[in-house]
Amino acid sequence: MGKVVLVTGVARQLGGRFVRRVQREPGVDRVIAVDAVAPAHPLGDAEFVRADIRQSALARILARYAVDTVVHLDVSGKALGAGGRTAIKETNVIGTMQLLGACQKSPTVQRLVVKSSTSVYGSAPRDPAVFTETTPPKSLPSGGFAKDAVEVEGYVRGFARRRPDVAVCVLRFANILGPRPDSPLADYLSLPVLPTVFGYDPRLQFVHEDDVIEVLGIAAREPRRGTLNSGTFNIAGDGVLLLSQCSRRLGKPTVPVLLPAVTWVGSALRTIGMTDFSPEQIRLLTHGRVVSTVQMRETLGFRPEFTTAETFAEFARSRGPGLLPPETVGRAVDRLAELPLPGGAGARERGAGAVETIHGGR
Repeated sequence: MGKVVLVTGVARQLGGRFVRRVQREPGVDRVIAVDAVAPAHPLGDAEFVRADIRQSALARILARYAVDTVVHLDVSGKALGAGGRTAIKETNVIGTMQLLGACQKSPTVQRLVVKSSTSVYGSAPRDPAVFTETTPPKSLPSGGFAKDAVEVEGYVRGFARRRPDVAVCVLRFANILGPRPDSPLADYLSLPVLPTVFGYDPRLQFVHEDDVIEVLGIAAREPRRGTLNSGTFNIAGDGVLLLSQCSRRLGKPTVPVLLPAVTWVGSALRTIGMTDFSPEQIRLLTHGRVVSTVQMRETLGFRPEFTTAETFAEFARSRGPGLLPPETVGRAVDRLAELPLPGGAGARERGAGAVETIHGGR
């Protein structure tokens, strides 16, 4: 790992944890922690610099400290504090542009790590069963954090072409969960009752907060023998969970909503400030998304400690018991699945058939 590491987005729990973790790496002399907001958690011996990455101060910071490794974590789908969607997009996209511009001018920067998301693949009815890092999306995300992530990765690819001497690693994380999650999906799963799309039971993947910290450390240091930590990698725990399984394990009832009414439900939830129920979130909760992690294991050399199911179990424990016992929720979900749809098929048959039609022959 480089001797001087700069980390953005340190006011968030994930950024703060990584800052404390990276200081224990051998060979790291100094860690520069950057954010526009002073963190409420300790940063160890790191030097905190209060700076807005949307401004041009980053070039001076890189030059002043002779930074050689940059870990960009200030790419998020959820506002910190009272900021709205506009502030999030500006930080994600314009902030990344400013950071990459500063890195391009810096003669000392040797390695760049960027936090991205599997949401860049979108969620569409004709998606493949499993996305690899080279699979193009059937339909590009049209808004929200997913579109931000697509734009961010586009700028990072441009930077990599202009500075081929810099090792660039993009980590596409599945939905991050754990005891202290900070994401729109975690907010959705924390609702007392979960609105779902009638007739659909999407497949979901999760990655544990602890595994996120570990893989960021692998990406930020020199690659181990037989591995390569430059390029783009999907990061997720083994296995998948259906949304119905998630609701059962949380002990929370679901409220199936017909697809045309889901947008109205999302608007209502945003109005009361409970969760970001964006169109991309709705598509995820309709069609789901699963990614391949072969490159994560074979090329990057990282094996997560937590599976998708274990990650979700940690999240569920942190949220406490739901409104109903899990077995009660299970019976209710099963009964709903047997209800007939207007076309004559039961919801379970319709949902399962959709998955088989889309993925079975691929």
